[in-house]
Amino acid sequence: MGYFPFYIDIENKSCIIIGGGAVALRKIEKLREFKPVITVIAPDICDEINRFADIKIIKRKFEDRDINNAFMVISATDDKELNTHIFALCKEKNILINTVDDKDKCGFIFPALVKKDNVTVGISTSGKSPLYSRFLREKIERLIDDDCNKTVEILSKYRAEIKKRVISEENRKKVFEMILDLCIRGTENIDDELILKITEGLDK
Repeated sequence: MGYFPFYIDIENKSCIIIGGGAVALRKIEKLREFKPVITVIAPDICDEINRFADIKIIKRKFEDRDINNAFMVISATDDKELNTHIFALCKEKNILINTVDDKDKCGFIFPALVKKDNVTVGISTSGKSPLYSRFLREKIERLIDDDCNKTVEILSKYRAEIKKRVISEENRKKVFEMILDLCIRGTENIDDELILKITEGLDK
C-alpha cells in the first residue's frame, strides 16, 4: 500500500533528530526551509550541523525523555538496536517517526522534494525506489520556473475577491480557469480592471 501525501505545517513544531552525521545533515537540509524547531542529539555531531545557528545541539547519548514533547522524530543513527528502541517509543507515544533507510520502522517517510517559493512537490515510490524518485524530482525541477510562482501569486491575490463577487461555484471555477489560462499564455496584464471585466455580469 502506498503512502498518503499529507502536507503538514511544521513551522515552530518540535523536531528531534537522533544522530549527528551525514544522514542527519541531509534531513536537516530538507527540513530547515519549513522552519521547525530542530534539536539534534548525538555524542558526535559533524561540523556542518554544528554550524547551523538555528538548531539546538545536545552532545550526548539519546535518553528516552528526549522525545517527550516532540511533534516528530527522525532516527538517523547507524545503531539498529537503538533505532528499533526509538521507533517503539514513538509508536507507544503516537509521535511521528522516520527511521532513515528502514521504512518498516517509519510512521512517515521523506518524499523526494521539489520546492520553489510557494510551489512544493513531493514524490514517493512508497520507499521502493528512491533512485526513480530522484529521477522524477530532477524532471519536475526543470518544469517549475519563475512563471509558476508568478501564476500562484496572481491566483492567490485575486482569490478572495473572486469568491466574493462570484457566488456560483461553477462560474467561479470558470473564472479561475480563465485566469490560469491567461497566466500560462502570458498574453494579458492581469490586474484589478481585468478581474472586474471577467467577473462582470456573473452571479453576485
